[in-house]
Amino acid sequence: MLPLRVPSWPSSRRGFAGELRAAIHRINHLQQTASDSSDAFQAGEPGVALNDVMVDMQKASVAFQMGVQVRNRLVSAYKEVMNMQI
Repeated sequence: MLPLRVPSWPSSRRGFAGELRAAIHRINHLQQTASDSSDAFQAGEPGVALNDVMVDMQKASVAFQMGVQVRNRLVSAYKEVMNMQI
């Protein structure tokens, strides 16, 4: 499995939106890797072990759950800011 390449901009230039975008791309990459390894295992390709497929699927699942939790926190913070009195 090749590591995901993210542009090497300084963190201060990317900001929050850039970091969020990079995290979403990493989650997507993990899901695609899990799907590809699952397809390869189902096709019977040599060198693809069931334990590697399961590990890839768990990595993708944990990353997706983390992304959902971040989204939930962002929505909660947005609602809280919108309910603030001026």
